[in-house]
Amino acid sequence: MSIEAVVWDVDDTLFDYTSADRSGMRAHLVAEGLLGRYGTVEDALGRWREITDRQWARYAAGECGFEEQRRDRVRAFLDTEMADAEAEAWFQRYVGHYEAAWGLFPDVLPALRALAPTHRLAVLSNSSITVQERKLRTLGLLDRFEVVLCAAELGVSKPRPGAFLAACEALGLAPREVAYVGDHPEIDGRGAAEAGLLSVWIDRGTTSVRGAGDAVVHRIASLSELPALLRSDTRFGAPSTFG
Repeated sequence: MSIEAVVWDVDDTLFDYTSADRSGMRAHLVAEGLLGRYGTVEDALGRWREITDRQWARYAAGECGFEEQRRDRVRAFLDTEMADAEAEAWFQRYVGHYEAAWGLFPDVLPALRALAPTHRLAVLSNSSITVQERKLRTLGLLDRFEVVLCAAELGVSKPRPGAFLAACEALGLAPREVAYVGDHPEIDGRGAAEAGLLSVWIDRGTTSVRGAGDAVVHRIASLSELPALLRSDTRFGAPSTFG
């Protein structure tokens, strides 16, 4: 059965999150007078991402709400107690600097244009609709997708099969008719493969995680490789393309 739809991750797949995060964090630390406190921007960003991963895991496990995990990221990063309003205000100031640096990877628009005549396009993100629809609209992409689904509203996040299956259901397609493209080999790659989708890992070098066990995950270095991969669709009986 041929692939009828491509479902996309957003951050570090379509949107250059890593570059925007680095630029935004530097601008924010300078504005807040905090740059010297963390040594280097890379040190500060490493701490921010470690805290973000930890707080997101709490949210994904149902231990806290979406807004709560954002505020707790600020408290942990600054290592101080803060009222909700104060923590939210700090986070929003950071967001302002981060959004000023938003941009797409150069291979995104050519890939979307190439696939649009032959494949339905959708988004599945471990974020919220409010965040990702605004981002996609600002980047000029929102109208290219017929469905945008996010974990905050679904109540289930990647890599759980339910998240990927919800995207398939929204499209009215069987998992074997859907490809999923994401930048994380475990959360996106293994998760999609184990849910029965054609799993494609776009390796943008943004994660140190390598390998997805025995899951059949196709690795590409550029989205320009995607149309040919979808035409060949060698998932059944094909070895993993992870080294």
